[in-house]
Amino acid sequence: MILIDHKDRRPIYEQIIERFQQMILCGALQPGASMPSVRSLAMELSLNPNTIQRAYQELERTGYIYTIKGKGSFVSETATAAANKRRQLRRELQAFTDKALLAGISAQELQGMLAECIQSSSVSTNKMGDEKYDNSDQC
Repeated sequence: MILIDHKDRRPIYEQIIERFQQMILCGALQPGASMPSVRSLAMELSLNPNTIQRAYQELERTGYIYTIKGKGSFVSETATAAANKRRQLRRELQAFTDKALLAGISAQELQGMLAECIQSSSVSTNKMGDEKYDNSDQC
């Protein structure tokens, strides 16, 4: 379910957040599904429960999960989470585009680079330019 890469430079809680986001967006975790308890996931991954709690707080803040006091955490409707993720990726793409244009890369060259990146991606896509994608093999 969740694999921690101890060689990754990112904090462990960020790795947990990213993996849960992937599982929620690709449908491996359905809306309304119960999330593992903080304590059980911490034991399973041999981590401090505070690390899991921090990841859950961030997932809740960004709309991926919601918490019911005394009952646990549950997966939110994915439409909200997907919209948040798209906005974040759009901001990152805009920042990258600005850097590339300031570095003297032409708009046409940048479009070509993006097309090459899409074609060489390990994530399968239905068709180029389509907003929906099939990354079920990534789950």
